[in-house]
Amino acid sequence: MKVQLLKLAHARSGDKGDTANVGLIALKDEIYPILVREVTADRVKAHFAEMVKGEVERFELPNLGALNFLLHGSLGGGGTLSLMTDAQGKTFSTALLRMFVDIPESEAAGLGLT
Repeated sequence: MKVQLLKLAHARSGDKGDTANVGLIALKDEIYPILVREVTADRVKAHFAEMVKGEVERFELPNLGALNFLLHGSLGGGGTLSLMTDAQGKTFSTALLRMFVDIPESEAAGLGLT
């Protein structure tokens, strides 16, 4: 079944220059393996499509139950150079939480998502 990340995680974002930084934190310990499996750098890049001009790097933080993504080339040059509304990357976390992932029905039921 398709589940929106909003039901699985919290997210925070920020920036440094032309790179947005998005942290995705599992709501429960048992959700973290789903995030690791489903929220890949390639899927995040595809989710943001043309907004991210560079590569997407993913870092796993199992002790925090979190993933961290660096979205290179996503801020139109950065806060002082860009004409973008959100050149500081504050809304990237909300945008990532709108992404859907596929979870087997049995796994979703075990997490109380059905």
